[in-house]
Amino acid sequence: MWQGVMSSVAAAGWRAVAPDLPGFGDSPADPPGTWERQVEAVDRLHSGLGLGPVALVVHDWGGLIGLRWACDHPEKVCALVISSAGFFSDGRWHGMARALRTEGTGEELVDGMTREALGEVLRQASPAMDDESVDEYWKAFSDPDSRRGQLELYRSGDFEKLRAYEGRLAALGVPTKIIWGEDDPFAPVAGAHRFQDEIPGSELVVIQGTGHFVVEDDPERYGAELGRFLGGVLGA
Repeated sequence: MWQGVMSSVAAAGWRAVAPDLPGFGDSPADPPGTWERQVEAVDRLHSGLGLGPVALVVHDWGGLIGLRWACDHPEKVCALVISSAGFFSDGRWHGMARALRTEGTGEELVDGMTREALGEVLRQASPAMDDESVDEYWKAFSDPDSRRGQLELYRSGDFEKLRAYEGRLAALGVPTKIIWGEDDPFAPVAGAHRFQDEIPGSELVVIQGTGHFVVEDDPERYGAELGRFLGGVLGA
């Protein structure tokens, strides 16, 4: 997903690192695939690459994972970019997520998933998504361990765990940009305004004609907004 905007990050003077978390992309599963385990994976990556403070750019589950990591390690973050995610203790899961969290129904869903069915779901959300992108997303369902990891991730995603994090994003005190798809059915734009209200000084950009996969839908506009923001962070 990030390939189309990494050049904008580099042009702004940053090193761009887009990881595959365990069980996604080309990274093998590392059971259990829980929320907490994925947060640990981010920290191992950060330490393993010897990175200093990073500008953390997150989308969807990457927000729940990355923002939790940022709050746990505030010294490792110098800026935030948030898209199509939530980080609220009163959050509610969308329909597909509720199905994955339901015993029996979730197993039936992931075990019966095919590359073609996933492609239909993705293209309903992002009509311009090409076959190469679908192939990459399919890797998260391409073997039994990865499929189980999807269930473990969603079933560990209890929003009440975020009560301990209330106010901590604002307390980071780092430059923050919120970039959202105007027509996101999974993470409605109201969440973007809520982030803006909760994080002092944050900037919100809503990109028209895009949905949940805002980076896929308009990489040129997203990349321009991202590059402009990161260039300003460096110049600050």
